Amino acid sequence: MIRVLRPRQRPAWQLVTPGVLLLCAFAVPGILVMAGQGEPAFNGVDVTWQAYAFSLHSPFWDGVNVVLNWAGYAGMLVFHVVLAISLLIWQRPMAAVFAASSGIAVLALTQLAKAVVGRDRPEGAKVLTDTGSYPSGHVSTTTAFLMVLAILIGRSWMALLAVSGILAMMISRTYLSAHWLSDVLGGACLAAGIVLLMWWRLRDICIKENDRADGRTIWAAKASRRRQATEQAK
Repeated sequence: MIRVLRPRQRPAWQLVTPGVLLLCAFAVPGILVMAGQGEPAFNGVDVTWQAYAFSLHSPFWDGVNVVLNWAGYAGMLVFHVVLAISLLIWQRPMAAVFAASSGIAVLALTQLAKAVVGRDRPEGAKVLTDTGSYPSGHVSTTTAFLMVLAILIGRSWMALLAVSGILAMMISRTYLSAHWLSDVLGGACLAAGIVLLMWWRLRDICIKENDRADGRTIWAAKASRRRQATEQAK
């Protein structure tokens, strides 16, 4: 795993500046929704995109999006847990803290924003939905998980996969009429901003921890230390 994870050191401004800007990009539309009582200035763009997404419906894509509907919320929560446990096993406890705390913070703030903004969802959703349309919980949790992976792996191919996965989930939520276009954009901005700011605070210790790890699991490392102690005793 030491060959898989290569988190890169970045100057603080490269994390803080885009993180704050992304959170602003999330907050401003939410404020406009509340000020416009459900019909903000960009409502026309949302309606136009929704009509276009509806024109794409087919049995094949319906099946694909049922899978994405599960993966984007319940699936991502499971993936976050598996990732955190895997990082603990491979002797990267602070990376596990980064992964888990990012997922929890994004989930909590998404639900809080839904309650505060109180936007109605589009009509005719093809899946079960809860209350509150802004921001999209599926997109925010997907963005959080894929960004954490991209940061920890530190390679361009993972970044491209992350972007592709986020875009796929954004399209899926509008395809299913579960969210407006601005909802999915807001969810992506919220999660990306939080993850960048969390990484800014934890990056130094996570990078040092990764450099020290020797690629063995906790149990293999303990077994090695026991063998060394036995040999020294002899």
